[in-house]
Amino acid sequence: MSGENKAKKNIRWSVFIPSFIIIGGGALLGIFKNEWLTKSCSAIFTWSLKNFGWLYQLVAIFCLVVVMILTFSKLGNVRFGGKNAKAKHSFGSWFAMTLTGGIATGCIVYGANEVMIYYGNIYGELNQLGLEPLSAEASYFGMGRVFYNWTFVPYAMYSIVGCAMAYIYFNKKEELSVAASLTPLFGQKVKKGFFRSLIDVVSIVALALGLSSNLGMGLALIGSGLEAAYGIKQGPVVWIILFLIITATFTLASVAGLDKGIKWLANGTSKIFYVLLIFLLIAGPTVYILNMMNVGIGYWADHFWTWGLDPYTVGGEALVTWWTMFDWACWIAYAPLMAIFFAMISYGRTIRQFLIVNWILPSAFGIVWFAVWSGTALNWQDIGKADIIGAITNGIAVSGLWELLKQVPISVLIIPLVMITMIAAFSTTADTMSTTISQICTEGSKYDEEPANWQKVVWGLSIGIIAVIMVIFGGGQQGVEGVKYLSGVGGFCVLPIFILQLASTFKIFFIDKIIEDVEEEDIVDVEPEVLEEAKA
Repeated sequence: MSGENKAKKNIRWSVFIPSFIIIGGGALLGIFKNEWLTKSCSAIFTWSLKNFGWLYQLVAIFCLVVVMILTFSKLGNVRFGGKNAKAKHSFGSWFAMTLTGGIATGCIVYGANEVMIYYGNIYGELNQLGLEPLSAEASYFGMGRVFYNWTFVPYAMYSIVGCAMAYIYFNKKEELSVAASLTPLFGQKVKKGFFRSLIDVVSIVALALGLSSNLGMGLALIGSGLEAAYGIKQGPVVWIILFLIITATFTLASVAGLDKGIKWLANGTSKIFYVLLIFLLIAGPTVYILNMMNVGIGYWADHFWTWGLDPYTVGGEALVTWWTMFDWACWIAYAPLMAIFFAMISYGRTIRQFLIVNWILPSAFGIVWFAVWSGTALNWQDIGKADIIGAITNGIAVSGLWELLKQVPISVLIIPLVMITMIAAFSTTADTMSTTISQICTEGSKYDEEPANWQKVVWGLSIGIIAVIMVIFGGGQQGVEGVKYLSGVGGFCVLPIFILQLASTFKIFFIDKIIEDVEEEDIVDVEPEVLEEAKA
Protein backbone atom coordinates (compact mmCIF):
# COMPACT_ATOMS: atom_id res chain seq x y z
CA MET A 1 0.00 0.00 0.00
CA SER A 2 1.45 3.40 -0.98
CA GLY A 3 2.23 6.16 1.50
CA GLU A 4 -0.39 8.33 -0.22
CA ASN A 5 -3.11 5.77 0.42
CA LYS A 6 -1.90 5.23 3.98
CA ALA A 7 -2.30 8.91 4.68
CA LYS A 8 -5.94 8.72 3.67
CA LYS A 9 -6.70 6.13 6.32
CA ASN A 10 -8.27 7.79 9.34
CA ILE A 11 -7.35 6.74 12.85
CA ARG A 12 -10.24 5.48 14.97
CA TRP A 13 -9.52 7.81 17.85
CA SER A 14 -12.52 6.50 19.78
CA VAL A 15 -10.63 3.20 20.01
CA PHE A 16 -7.00 4.35 20.01
CA ILE A 17 -7.25 6.95 22.79
CA PRO A 18 -9.17 4.89 25.41
CA SER A 19 -6.99 1.83 24.73
CA PHE A 20 -3.80 3.84 25.02
CA ILE A 21 -4.97 5.59 28.20
CA ILE A 22 -5.90 2.31 29.89
CA ILE A 23 -2.68 0.55 28.86
CA GLY A 24 -0.56 3.59 29.68
CA GLY A 25 -2.37 3.96 32.99
CA GLY A 26 -1.55 0.37 33.78
CA ALA A 27 2.13 1.06 33.14
CA LEU A 28 2.08 4.10 35.44
CA LEU A 29 0.30 2.16 38.16
CA GLY A 30 2.95 -0.51 37.78
CA ILE A 31 5.61 2.09 38.57
CA PHE A 32 3.96 4.10 41.32
CA LYS A 33 1.34 1.75 42.80
CA ASN A 34 2.69 -1.65 41.89
CA GLU A 35 1.78 -3.41 45.12
CA TRP A 36 -1.79 -2.12 44.89
CA LEU A 37 -2.01 -3.05 41.19
CA THR A 38 -0.68 -6.56 41.81
CA LYS A 39 -3.04 -7.17 44.73
CA SER A 40 -6.03 -5.78 42.79
CA CYS A 41 -5.32 -7.91 39.74
CA SER A 42 -4.76 -10.93 41.95
CA ALA A 43 -8.09 -10.39 43.69
CA ILE A 44 -9.98 -9.98 40.40
CA PHE A 45 -8.22 -12.95 38.81
CA THR A 46 -8.84 -15.25 41.78
CA TRP A 47 -12.46 -14.16 42.18
CA SER A 48 -13.20 -14.59 38.47
CA LEU A 49 -11.84 -18.12 38.26
CA LYS A 50 -13.35 -19.27 41.54
CA ASN A 51 -16.77 -18.08 40.43
CA PHE A 52 -16.60 -18.65 36.68
CA GLY A 53 -14.22 -21.59 36.30
CA TRP A 54 -17.20 -23.73 35.33
CA LEU A 55 -17.98 -21.29 32.51
CA TYR A 56 -14.41 -21.28 31.19
CA GLN A 57 -14.53 -25.08 31.03
CA LEU A 58 -17.87 -25.20 29.21
CA VAL A 59 -16.63 -22.61 26.72
CA ALA A 60 -13.48 -24.66 26.06
CA ILE A 61 -15.44 -27.88 25.43
CA PHE A 62 -17.90 -26.04 23.17
CA CYS A 63 -15.03 -24.70 21.06
CA LEU A 64 -13.55 -28.18 20.70
CA VAL A 65 -16.83 -29.80 19.62
CA VAL A 66 -17.72 -27.09 17.07
CA VAL A 67 -14.24 -27.06 15.56
CA MET A 68 -14.39 -30.83 15.10
CA ILE A 69 -17.73 -30.55 13.30
CA LEU A 70 -16.49 -27.77 11.03
CA THR A 71 -13.32 -29.70 10.15
CA PHE A 72 -14.87 -33.05 9.31
CA SER A 73 -18.28 -32.06 7.89
CA LYS A 74 -19.10 -30.72 4.41
CA LEU A 75 -18.84 -27.20 5.86
CA GLY A 76 -15.09 -27.72 5.64
CA ASN A 77 -15.29 -27.35 1.85
CA VAL A 78 -16.36 -23.67 2.01
CA ARG A 79 -13.58 -21.43 0.68
CA PHE A 80 -12.77 -18.00 2.09
CA GLY A 81 -13.22 -15.45 -0.69
CA GLY A 82 -15.28 -17.63 -3.02
CA LYS A 83 -14.94 -20.93 -4.87
CA ASN A 84 -12.21 -19.65 -7.20
CA ALA A 85 -10.21 -17.59 -4.68
CA LYS A 86 -6.45 -18.26 -4.78
CA ALA A 87 -4.32 -18.29 -1.64
CA LYS A 88 -1.47 -15.82 -1.27
CA HIS A 89 0.75 -17.76 1.16
CA SER A 90 2.18 -21.26 0.80
CA PHE A 91 1.25 -23.90 3.37
CA GLY A 92 4.77 -23.71 4.81
CA SER A 93 4.72 -19.94 5.38
CA TRP A 94 1.10 -20.03 6.50
CA PHE A 95 1.78 -22.66 9.17
CA ALA A 96 4.95 -20.88 10.30
CA MET A 97 3.02 -17.65 10.87
CA THR A 98 0.16 -19.35 12.72
CA LEU A 99 2.50 -21.44 14.88
CA THR A 100 4.96 -18.72 15.89
CA GLY A 101 2.37 -15.95 15.78
CA GLY A 102 0.38 -17.77 18.46
CA ILE A 103 1.84 -18.94 21.74
CA ALA A 104 5.02 -20.68 20.62
CA THR A 105 6.91 -18.86 23.40
CA GLY A 106 4.82 -20.81 25.91
CA CYS A 107 6.14 -24.07 24.46
CA ILE A 108 9.71 -22.98 25.22
CA VAL A 109 8.90 -21.50 28.62
CA TYR A 110 7.02 -24.54 29.91
CA GLY A 111 8.22 -27.41 27.70
CA ALA A 112 10.53 -28.77 30.40
CA ASN A 113 9.20 -26.84 33.40
CA GLU A 114 5.48 -27.48 33.72
CA VAL A 115 5.64 -31.27 33.79
CA MET A 116 8.33 -31.14 36.51
CA ILE A 117 6.25 -28.76 38.61
CA TYR A 118 3.45 -31.33 38.56
CA TYR A 119 5.80 -34.29 39.02
CA GLY A 120 7.49 -32.73 42.05
CA ASN A 121 4.29 -31.16 43.44
CA ILE A 122 6.27 -27.95 43.75
CA TYR A 123 3.31 -25.62 44.37
CA GLY A 124 0.89 -28.24 45.71
CA GLU A 125 -0.60 -29.32 42.37
CA LEU A 126 -1.00 -32.97 43.44
CA ASN A 127 -2.32 -32.40 46.96
CA GLN A 128 -6.01 -32.81 46.17
CA LEU A 129 -5.49 -35.66 43.72
CA GLY A 130 -3.84 -37.97 46.21
CA LEU A 131 -0.88 -38.69 43.90
CA GLU A 132 2.54 -39.26 45.41
CA PRO A 133 5.16 -36.79 44.14
CA LEU A 134 7.98 -38.36 42.10
CA SER A 135 5.93 -41.53 41.57
CA ALA A 136 5.40 -43.23 38.23
CA GLU A 137 1.75 -42.17 38.15
CA ALA A 138 2.75 -38.57 38.90
CA SER A 139 4.89 -38.67 35.73
CA TYR A 140 2.00 -40.10 33.69
CA PHE A 141 -0.29 -37.42 35.09
CA GLY A 142 2.22 -34.68 34.30
CA MET A 143 2.56 -35.77 30.67
CA GLY A 144 -1.19 -36.07 30.19
CA ARG A 145 -1.85 -32.71 31.79
CA VAL A 146 0.59 -30.76 29.63
CA PHE A 147 -0.92 -32.38 26.54
CA TYR A 148 -4.35 -31.27 27.75
CA ASN A 149 -3.25 -27.72 28.54
CA TRP A 150 -1.27 -27.08 25.35
CA THR A 151 -2.85 -28.86 22.39
CA PHE A 152 -6.30 -29.51 20.93
CA VAL A 153 -8.50 -27.76 23.51
CA PRO A 154 -6.78 -24.35 23.63
CA TYR A 155 -6.03 -24.22 19.90
CA ALA A 156 -9.74 -24.79 19.29
CA MET A 157 -10.38 -21.44 21.03
CA TYR A 158 -8.15 -19.62 18.55
CA SER A 159 -9.36 -21.55 15.56
CA ILE A 160 -13.10 -21.21 16.02
CA VAL A 161 -13.18 -17.41 16.14
CA GLY A 162 -10.48 -17.11 13.49
CA CYS A 163 -12.52 -19.29 11.15
CA ALA A 164 -15.65 -17.22 11.78
CA MET A 165 -13.76 -13.95 11.28
CA ALA A 166 -12.32 -15.09 7.94
CA TYR A 167 -15.74 -16.19 6.71
CA ILE A 168 -17.46 -12.99 7.86
CA TYR A 169 -14.78 -10.79 6.28
CA PHE A 170 -14.15 -12.57 2.98
CA ASN A 171 -17.55 -14.14 2.26
CA LYS A 172 -20.01 -11.81 3.98
CA LYS A 173 -17.90 -8.73 3.12
CA GLU A 174 -17.98 -7.24 6.59
CA GLU A 175 -15.22 -5.01 7.95
CA LEU A 176 -12.11 -6.34 9.68
CA SER A 177 -12.97 -5.76 13.34
CA VAL A 178 -14.07 -7.59 16.46
CA ALA A 179 -17.42 -5.80 16.34
CA ALA A 180 -18.03 -7.10 12.81
CA SER A 181 -17.82 -10.68 14.10
CA LEU A 182 -20.98 -9.98 16.10
CA THR A 183 -23.11 -8.73 13.18
CA PRO A 184 -24.79 -12.15 12.74
CA LEU A 185 -26.28 -11.63 16.21
CA PHE A 186 -26.94 -7.89 16.36
CA GLY A 187 -26.94 -6.68 12.76
CA GLN A 188 -25.12 -3.62 11.44
CA LYS A 189 -25.91 -1.52 14.51
CA VAL A 190 -23.16 -3.30 16.47
CA LYS A 191 -20.59 -1.64 14.16
CA LYS A 192 -21.75 1.86 15.04
CA GLY A 193 -21.23 4.21 17.93
CA PHE A 194 -20.29 3.47 21.50
CA PHE A 195 -20.69 -0.31 21.54
CA ARG A 196 -18.44 -0.83 18.53
CA SER A 197 -15.67 1.16 20.18
CA LEU A 198 -16.22 -0.53 23.53
CA ILE A 199 -15.90 -4.02 22.02
CA ASP A 200 -12.67 -3.15 20.22
CA VAL A 201 -11.18 -1.31 23.21
CA VAL A 202 -11.82 -4.22 25.57
CA SER A 203 -10.31 -6.64 23.04
CA ILE A 204 -7.20 -4.50 22.55
CA VAL A 205 -6.64 -4.03 26.28
CA ALA A 206 -7.10 -7.76 26.96
CA LEU A 207 -4.63 -8.66 24.23
CA ALA A 208 -2.10 -6.08 25.41
CA LEU A 209 -2.28 -7.49 28.95
CA GLY A 210 -1.90 -11.03 27.61
CA LEU A 211 1.11 -10.07 25.49
CA SER A 212 2.67 -8.26 28.42
CA SER A 213 2.29 -11.42 30.48
CA ASN A 214 3.89 -13.47 27.71
CA LEU A 215 6.80 -11.06 27.37
CA GLY A 216 7.18 -10.89 31.15
CA MET A 217 7.56 -14.65 31.36
CA GLY A 218 10.05 -14.52 28.50
CA LEU A 219 12.13 -11.88 30.28
CA ALA A 220 12.09 -13.95 33.47
CA LEU A 221 13.10 -17.10 31.57
CA ILE A 222 15.97 -15.52 29.64
CA GLY A 223 17.12 -13.71 32.77
CA SER A 224 17.19 -16.95 34.75
CA GLY A 225 19.12 -18.57 31.88
CA LEU A 226 21.77 -15.86 31.87
CA GLU A 227 22.16 -16.34 35.61
CA ALA A 228 22.24 -20.15 35.50
CA ALA A 229 24.51 -20.50 32.47
CA TYR A 230 26.77 -17.46 32.67
CA GLY A 231 26.48 -16.19 36.24
CA ILE A 232 24.96 -12.89 35.12
CA LYS A 233 22.73 -11.87 38.01
CA GLN A 234 19.25 -11.10 36.72
CA GLY A 235 17.56 -7.91 37.82
CA PRO A 236 16.16 -4.63 36.48
CA VAL A 237 19.20 -3.82 34.32
CA VAL A 238 19.19 -7.22 32.60
CA TRP A 239 15.41 -7.16 32.12
CA ILE A 240 15.47 -3.65 30.65
CA ILE A 241 18.25 -4.59 28.20
CA LEU A 242 16.29 -7.70 27.14
CA PHE A 243 13.13 -5.60 26.84
CA LEU A 244 14.90 -3.15 24.52
CA ILE A 245 16.26 -5.97 22.33
CA ILE A 246 12.95 -7.82 22.07
CA THR A 247 10.81 -4.71 21.61
CA ALA A 248 13.14 -3.37 18.92
CA THR A 249 13.05 -6.73 17.10
CA PHE A 250 9.30 -7.11 16.94
CA THR A 251 8.66 -3.42 16.29
CA LEU A 252 11.06 -3.38 13.32
CA ALA A 253 9.51 -6.58 11.97
CA SER A 254 6.04 -5.13 12.31
CA VAL A 255 7.07 -1.88 10.60
CA ALA A 256 8.62 -3.92 7.75
CA GLY A 257 5.16 -5.34 7.06
CA LEU A 258 3.56 -8.76 6.80
CA ASP A 259 5.52 -10.06 3.82
CA LYS A 260 8.94 -8.53 4.50
CA GLY A 261 8.95 -8.67 8.31
CA ILE A 262 6.44 -10.98 9.96
CA LYS A 263 6.62 -13.78 7.38
CA TRP A 264 10.42 -13.71 7.31
CA LEU A 265 10.68 -13.79 11.09
CA ALA A 266 8.07 -16.54 11.38
CA ASN A 267 9.77 -18.75 8.78
CA GLY A 268 13.14 -18.37 10.47
CA THR A 269 11.81 -18.98 13.97
CA SER A 270 9.83 -22.06 12.96
CA LYS A 271 12.95 -23.61 11.39
CA ILE A 272 14.86 -23.14 14.65
CA PHE A 273 11.97 -24.82 16.47
CA TYR A 274 12.23 -27.84 14.18
CA VAL A 275 16.01 -28.05 14.60
CA LEU A 276 15.78 -27.92 18.41
CA LEU A 277 13.05 -30.55 18.42
CA ILE A 278 14.99 -33.00 16.25
CA PHE A 279 18.22 -32.38 18.14
CA LEU A 280 16.74 -33.10 21.57
CA LEU A 281 14.82 -36.12 20.30
CA ILE A 282 18.16 -37.61 19.17
CA ALA A 283 20.26 -36.35 22.10
CA GLY A 284 17.65 -37.25 24.71
CA PRO A 285 16.27 -40.63 25.82
CA THR A 286 14.51 -41.34 22.52
CA VAL A 287 12.70 -44.57 23.43
CA TYR A 288 11.63 -43.16 26.81
CA ILE A 289 10.28 -40.04 25.07
CA LEU A 290 8.21 -42.09 22.62
CA ASN A 291 6.90 -44.35 25.37
CA MET A 292 5.89 -41.41 27.57
CA MET A 293 4.19 -39.73 24.62
CA ASN A 294 1.95 -42.77 24.24
CA VAL A 295 1.34 -43.04 27.98
CA GLY A 296 0.61 -39.31 28.28
CA ILE A 297 -1.93 -39.39 25.44
CA GLY A 298 -3.61 -42.40 27.04
CA TYR A 299 -3.73 -40.81 30.49
CA TRP A 300 -5.15 -37.62 28.97
CA ALA A 301 -7.82 -39.60 27.09
CA ASP A 302 -8.76 -41.54 30.24
CA HIS A 303 -9.30 -38.32 32.22
CA PHE A 304 -10.51 -36.04 29.44
CA TRP A 305 -14.04 -35.35 30.64
CA THR A 306 -13.10 -34.95 34.28
CA TRP A 307 -10.34 -32.51 33.41
CA GLY A 308 -12.48 -30.83 30.77
CA LEU A 309 -15.36 -30.01 33.12
CA ASP A 310 -13.61 -29.59 36.50
CA PRO A 311 -13.63 -25.92 37.61
CA TYR A 312 -11.22 -26.85 40.51
CA THR A 313 -13.50 -29.08 42.62
CA VAL A 314 -11.63 -32.30 41.75
CA GLY A 315 -8.13 -31.09 40.98
CA GLY A 316 -7.87 -28.22 43.44
CA GLU A 317 -6.99 -24.56 43.00
CA ALA A 318 -3.20 -25.05 42.85
CA LEU A 319 -3.61 -27.23 39.77
CA VAL A 320 -6.77 -26.12 37.99
CA THR A 321 -7.08 -22.42 38.83
CA TRP A 322 -3.42 -21.47 38.64
CA TRP A 323 -2.53 -23.60 35.64
CA THR A 324 -5.38 -24.73 33.39
CA MET A 325 -7.79 -21.86 34.09
CA PHE A 326 -4.97 -19.35 33.83
CA ASP A 327 -4.08 -20.87 30.44
CA TRP A 328 -7.69 -20.65 29.27
CA ALA A 329 -7.88 -17.00 30.38
CA CYS A 330 -4.72 -16.21 28.39
CA TRP A 331 -6.01 -17.95 25.24
CA ILE A 332 -9.33 -16.11 25.50
CA ALA A 333 -7.54 -12.79 26.04
CA TYR A 334 -5.68 -13.35 22.77
CA ALA A 335 -8.50 -14.92 20.77
CA PRO A 336 -10.57 -11.97 19.39
CA LEU A 337 -7.59 -10.13 17.89
CA MET A 338 -5.59 -13.26 17.08
CA ALA A 339 -8.65 -14.28 15.05
CA ILE A 340 -8.23 -11.16 12.92
CA PHE A 341 -4.60 -11.98 12.18
CA PHE A 342 -5.46 -15.58 11.31
CA ALA A 343 -8.22 -14.30 9.02
CA MET A 344 -5.87 -11.83 7.31
CA ILE A 345 -3.56 -14.61 6.10
CA SER A 346 -6.21 -17.18 5.15
CA TYR A 347 -7.69 -15.79 1.94
CA GLY A 348 -8.27 -18.51 -0.65
CA ARG A 349 -8.18 -21.37 1.85
CA THR A 350 -11.09 -23.64 2.76
CA ILE A 351 -12.48 -23.96 6.27
CA ARG A 352 -10.97 -27.45 6.48
CA GLN A 353 -7.54 -26.21 5.40
CA PHE A 354 -7.82 -23.35 7.88
CA LEU A 355 -8.58 -25.70 10.77
CA ILE A 356 -5.91 -28.18 9.77
CA VAL A 357 -3.28 -25.42 9.83
CA ASN A 358 -4.60 -23.52 12.85
CA TRP A 359 -5.95 -26.37 15.01
CA ILE A 360 -4.70 -29.84 14.08
CA LEU A 361 -1.09 -29.14 13.06
CA PRO A 362 -0.21 -26.79 15.98
CA SER A 363 -1.80 -29.28 18.39
CA ALA A 364 0.17 -32.17 16.90
CA PHE A 365 3.31 -30.05 17.11
CA GLY A 366 2.50 -29.34 20.76
CA ILE A 367 2.21 -33.06 21.54
CA VAL A 368 5.59 -33.82 19.95
CA TRP A 369 7.26 -30.77 21.50
CA PHE A 370 6.07 -31.50 25.04
CA ALA A 371 6.74 -35.22 24.65
CA VAL A 372 10.37 -34.49 23.77
CA TRP A 373 11.10 -31.75 26.30
CA SER A 374 8.96 -33.08 29.15
CA GLY A 375 9.99 -36.67 28.56
CA THR A 376 13.67 -35.74 28.61
CA ALA A 377 13.21 -33.71 31.80
CA LEU A 378 11.43 -36.59 33.58
CA ASN A 379 14.02 -39.16 32.57
CA TRP A 380 17.05 -37.06 33.47
CA GLN A 381 15.52 -36.16 36.83
CA ASP A 382 14.91 -39.84 37.62
CA ILE A 383 18.38 -41.03 36.66
CA GLY A 384 20.03 -38.12 38.47
CA LYS A 385 21.49 -36.50 35.38
CA ALA A 386 19.81 -33.14 36.14
CA ASP A 387 18.07 -31.79 39.24
CA ILE A 388 15.34 -29.86 37.45
CA ILE A 389 12.97 -29.87 40.42
CA GLY A 390 15.71 -28.43 42.60
CA ALA A 391 16.40 -25.68 40.08
CA ILE A 392 12.74 -24.66 40.06
CA THR A 393 12.39 -24.91 43.85
CA ASN A 394 15.48 -22.75 44.42
CA GLY A 395 14.72 -20.36 41.57
CA ILE A 396 11.49 -19.49 39.78
CA ALA A 397 8.89 -21.53 37.92
CA VAL A 398 10.80 -21.34 34.63
CA SER A 399 14.32 -22.11 35.91
CA GLY A 400 14.26 -25.85 35.17
CA LEU A 401 14.85 -25.41 31.44
CA TRP A 402 18.43 -24.24 31.92
CA GLU A 403 19.29 -27.07 34.30
CA LEU A 404 18.17 -29.48 31.57
CA LEU A 405 20.02 -27.67 28.79
CA LYS A 406 23.28 -27.63 30.72
CA GLN A 407 23.31 -31.44 30.38
CA VAL A 408 22.70 -31.69 26.61
CA PRO A 409 25.60 -32.20 24.19
CA ILE A 410 27.17 -28.96 22.86
CA SER A 411 25.21 -27.01 25.49
CA VAL A 412 27.59 -24.10 24.90
CA LEU A 413 25.83 -23.65 21.53
CA ILE A 414 22.34 -24.86 22.43
CA ILE A 415 21.77 -22.52 25.40
CA PRO A 416 22.37 -19.27 23.45
CA LEU A 417 20.38 -20.71 20.53
CA VAL A 418 17.39 -21.27 22.83
CA MET A 419 17.72 -17.70 24.13
CA ILE A 420 17.76 -16.36 20.58
CA THR A 421 14.76 -18.54 19.76
CA MET A 422 12.90 -17.13 22.76
CA ILE A 423 13.51 -13.59 21.54
CA ALA A 424 12.50 -14.47 17.97
CA ALA A 425 9.40 -16.40 19.06
CA PHE A 426 8.04 -13.66 21.25
CA SER A 427 8.94 -11.04 18.65
CA THR A 428 6.91 -12.95 16.06
CA THR A 429 3.87 -13.07 18.33
CA ALA A 430 4.21 -9.43 19.32
CA ASP A 431 4.72 -8.06 15.83
CA THR A 432 1.62 -9.86 14.52
CA MET A 433 -0.40 -8.46 17.39
CA SER A 434 0.95 -4.91 17.25
CA THR A 435 0.04 -4.95 13.55
CA THR A 436 -3.43 -6.32 14.32
CA ILE A 437 -4.05 -3.74 17.06
CA SER A 438 -3.03 -1.04 14.61
CA GLN A 439 -5.47 -2.48 12.05
CA ILE A 440 -8.31 -2.24 14.57
CA CYS A 441 -7.41 1.38 15.30
CA THR A 442 -7.53 2.26 11.58
CA GLU A 443 -10.79 3.13 9.82
CA GLY A 444 -11.58 0.92 6.83
CA SER A 445 -8.55 -1.32 7.26
CA LYS A 446 -8.14 -4.26 4.87
CA TYR A 447 -6.31 -7.54 5.17
CA ASP A 448 -3.79 -6.67 2.42
CA GLU A 449 -3.07 -3.12 3.60
CA GLU A 450 -0.58 -2.10 6.25
CA PRO A 451 -1.61 0.31 9.03
CA ALA A 452 0.49 3.38 9.87
CA ASN A 453 3.98 2.55 11.15
CA TRP A 454 3.82 5.03 14.01
CA GLN A 455 0.89 3.06 15.44
CA LYS A 456 2.87 -0.18 15.37
CA VAL A 457 5.74 1.50 17.22
CA VAL A 458 3.42 2.99 19.85
CA TRP A 459 1.68 -0.31 20.59
CA GLY A 460 4.91 -2.30 20.56
CA LEU A 461 6.55 0.02 23.07
CA SER A 462 3.44 0.16 25.29
CA ILE A 463 3.19 -3.62 25.54
CA GLY A 464 6.90 -3.99 26.27
CA ILE A 465 6.93 -1.29 28.94
CA ILE A 466 4.08 -2.90 30.90
CA ALA A 467 5.85 -6.25 30.80
CA VAL A 468 9.20 -5.02 32.06
CA ILE A 469 7.56 -2.97 34.82
CA MET A 470 5.55 -5.91 36.09
CA VAL A 471 8.57 -8.23 36.00
CA ILE A 472 10.67 -5.72 37.94
CA PHE A 473 8.02 -4.92 40.54
CA GLY A 474 5.52 -7.79 40.43
CA GLY A 475 7.38 -11.00 41.18
CA GLY A 476 6.18 -13.57 43.66
CA GLN A 477 6.37 -17.24 44.45
CA GLN A 478 6.61 -18.21 40.80
CA GLY A 479 8.63 -15.13 39.81
CA VAL A 480 6.11 -13.92 37.24
CA GLU A 481 2.93 -13.59 39.27
CA GLY A 482 2.45 -9.87 38.57
CA VAL A 483 2.18 -10.41 34.83
CA LYS A 484 0.12 -13.59 35.31
CA TYR A 485 -2.49 -11.62 37.19
CA LEU A 486 -2.63 -9.01 34.42
CA SER A 487 -3.18 -11.67 31.77
CA GLY A 488 -5.87 -13.43 33.80
CA VAL A 489 -7.75 -10.18 34.27
CA GLY A 490 -7.51 -9.50 30.54
CA GLY A 491 -9.05 -12.87 29.76
CA PHE A 492 -11.92 -12.33 32.15
CA CYS A 493 -12.66 -8.88 30.69
CA VAL A 494 -12.92 -10.26 27.16
CA LEU A 495 -14.83 -13.43 28.14
CA PRO A 496 -18.32 -11.94 27.44
CA ILE A 497 -17.20 -10.81 23.97
CA PHE A 498 -15.66 -14.21 23.28
CA ILE A 499 -18.89 -15.98 24.27
CA LEU A 500 -20.86 -13.70 21.94
CA GLN A 501 -18.39 -14.54 19.16
CA LEU A 502 -19.05 -18.23 19.76
CA ALA A 503 -22.80 -17.65 19.51
CA SER A 504 -22.22 -15.70 16.31
CA THR A 505 -20.08 -18.53 14.93
CA PHE A 506 -22.76 -21.09 15.67
CA LYS A 507 -25.39 -18.95 13.95
CA ILE A 508 -23.47 -18.30 10.72
CA PHE A 509 -22.43 -21.92 10.20
CA PHE A 510 -25.42 -23.87 11.53
CA ILE A 511 -28.43 -21.55 11.18
CA ASP A 512 -27.79 -18.98 8.44
CA LYS A 513 -27.41 -19.78 4.75
CA ILE A 514 -23.79 -20.53 3.83
CA ILE A 515 -22.28 -18.04 1.35
CA GLU A 516 -19.90 -19.63 -1.15
CA ASP A 517 -20.33 -17.57 -4.35
CA VAL A 518 -18.65 -14.21 -3.78
CA GLU A 519 -16.62 -11.87 -5.93
CA GLU A 520 -12.98 -12.86 -5.57
CA GLU A 521 -10.27 -10.40 -4.59
CA ASP A 522 -7.32 -9.66 -6.86
CA ILE A 523 -4.16 -11.13 -5.33
CA VAL A 524 -1.03 -10.13 -7.22
CA ASP A 525 1.76 -10.92 -4.73
CA VAL A 526 1.65 -14.71 -4.52
CA GLU A 527 4.41 -17.00 -3.27
CA PRO A 528 5.87 -19.33 -5.96
CA GLU A 529 4.89 -22.34 -3.84
CA VAL A 530 1.24 -21.29 -4.09
CA LEU A 531 1.46 -21.18 -7.88
CA GLU A 532 2.86 -24.70 -7.85
CA GLU A 533 -0.04 -25.82 -5.61
CA ALA A 534 -2.51 -24.28 -8.04
CA LYS A 535 -0.92 -26.07 -11.02
CA ALA A 536 -1.01 -29.37 -9.13
